[in-house]
Amino acid sequence: MRARSRIAIALSAVLGLAGVGALGAPTPALAHNYVVSTTPGEGESLTELPERFVITTNDVLLDLAGDGNGFAMQVVDDQGLFYGDGCITVEGPSMSTAAALGTAGDYTLVWQAVSADGHTISGEIPFTWSPRDSAGTSEGVQAPPTCGSTVAEQSEERPGETTAEEVASPDETSAGLPSDVLWVAGAAALLVLAVATTLALTRRRFRDESAVLSEEPERES
Repeated sequence: MRARSRIAIALSAVLGLAGVGALGAPTPALAHNYVVSTTPGEGESLTELPERFVITTNDVLLDLAGDGNGFAMQVVDDQGLFYGDGCITVEGPSMSTAAALGTAGDYTLVWQAVSADGHTISGEIPFTWSPRDSAGTSEGVQAPPTCGSTVAEQSEERPGETTAEEVASPDETSAGLPSDVLWVAGAAALLVLAVATTLALTRRRFRDESAVLSEEPERES
């Protein structure tokens, strides 16, 4: 019995040490992606427009749906105007958008991406645009561009402004107004008719009762 007890104690000690070792062993931790290169570079002075603005990280970016949901790249000048088409392409560790700039000046590339660990990462890249000539410059818009819309649509539609559809809606509402008025008028007419009928019946009943009361003394006499 003593030999078995010693073996059991020894096994318990070994298992305990193994458990402590497992708890103390380092485990790999998921880390956010970090940027390894950008086009344009931070503080860079561009003299020629690149084909695309690019953000490249150290790991694959997480674009599960394949539609760039959660990703954004916006180019803004020092006047607050936006440039580009708003479309994002995600390929492996990189995301990019078609390059577009206006007149010479200071610009900022604001970006957002989804890291491999599922967390959102973002940043800003200030740069300067010093073109040799005005060829290829674009027109800025007041609001962030939406992928698939034209520059004209982005320029014409402003927050707070009334669109053609919104202008048409009051006419549609007023077109249905006469039917509502007729319905209310009809309901009112029915109510008046009901009240009049009730009063007429009440008066008739009152007259009948009065006639009965006047005949009863004659019969008694």
